[in-house]
Formats: sequence, C-alpha cells, structure tokens
Amino acid sequence: MDIKTILIVDDEKYIREILKIQFNNAGFDVFACENGKVALDIFDKESIHLIILDLMMPVMDGEECCRQIRKRSKGVPIIVLSAKGEYVDKVNVLNMGADDYVVKPFNPEELLARVRAQFRRLEILNKKDESLDIVEIDALTVDLKKRIIKVKEELVRITPIEFAILEFLIQNRGKVFSISEIYEFVWREKYFESDNTVMVHIRRLRGKIEEEPNNPKIIKTVWGVGYKIE
Repeated sequence: MDIKTILIVDDEKYIREILKIQFNNAGFDVFACENGKVALDIFDKESIHLIILDLMMPVMDGEECCRQIRKRSKGVPIIVLSAKGEYVDKVNVLNMGADDYVVKPFNPEELLARVRAQFRRLEILNKKDESLDIVEIDALTVDLKKRIIKVKEELVRITPIEFAILEFLIQNRGKVFSISEIYEFVWREKYFESDNTVMVHIRRLRGKIEEEPNNPKIIKTVWGVGYKIE
C-alpha cells in the first residue's frame, strides 16, 4: 500500500507539531510549514496527496494559497482549518476550492477521521475513473498514465511540454483556457504578453496529432479567448 503524504500549513507551531505527530503515528508522511508561500514551494517540489490549510497566516494566507493550489491541481483534497465558524465563511471556503472545513479548536481524532474519509472518497473516484486513463478524440488516442500518444494507431512522439499542454486540456475538456493560463500552469511562471511560446507549442502539437493541422478538430481555437478540447 502506498504511503500518503500530507502537507500541514499553519502559522501556529504547536498545531503543526501536534498534527505531525498524530499523522506520522497514523502511518502518513508529513510536511509542515508556517505560511502559504512556503506551502506552494513544497507542493511544487513534493508529491502531496492532501493538504490541511489554516486560513489566517502571514506572508500568504490560506485563501490565496488554496486558489493557487487549485490552479496546480483540481483533485488534491484540501481541508481548511480556521477559528472562523460562521456559515458564510464555510460557504466561501468551499467555493474557493476546499473540500472540507474544520473549526478551531478541533478534536485531532475528528480531523484524522475527515482525512481518512477524503482518501476513501478518492479511492472510489479513482476506481470509477480508471477507464479515463485512455482518452480517444477523433483519430487520437492518449494513454495519460503511460504517456503514450497514437494517431490512427500509429505511435506519435511529442515533447514533455507538448504532453503537459495536451494533458492539461484533456483533463479540463470543454473549458476554454487563455494563453496566459496555459503558460502559467505548464511553465509555473508569470506570463508576459509578448511571449508566443504557447502558440508555437500548440502549432507543433497540432502538426503531430491533427489530421488537418490548419483545420484542427482536436485542439480548437476560441477566437479572442484561447484554446480548448471538447
């Protein structure tokens, strides 16, 4: 069984220490840090399976951290900790992308139970979505797990960046993404308007996977907005 990794983000040292001991004893690997900025650095470098996130923190608060995490991952569970207990706060937290909400002071055993519940939910979803590892669009077949691309059953070689763009659009089918959104997700850095990197890579990618690159049926252009895969 794979060991799950939890990231604890809280500016209160004693909470980090208590939770780290508890989750280590429960069989989880744990990273802990004091603000959202450090949390993003850890998330970008490590394989994190679940995040426990305080809202009120210096440097970068939990709300902004949650939004940034959601730009990087749609699926990683986020459980928010906060001293705020009003109903409207819970609604706002869930709307910004969190999966659960625990009010301080809390029972550590309840938090552990909620973490386990999130992992059970993911296991169920993953079993349902195993068939989605292989995606077929027109003449294109993409094995997202094995990172294999075929067009009309012929193997096609694409670069890691091209695959990252293709995977991002496939995993968000039907949604239109601007050039800046694609750039910042794939390259993990700020986009500058004069940069045509995304357009160049999409043009090359279309040349490899589209039957008619000048009349694309897979990666479609939404004029004035961006790109999408239906």
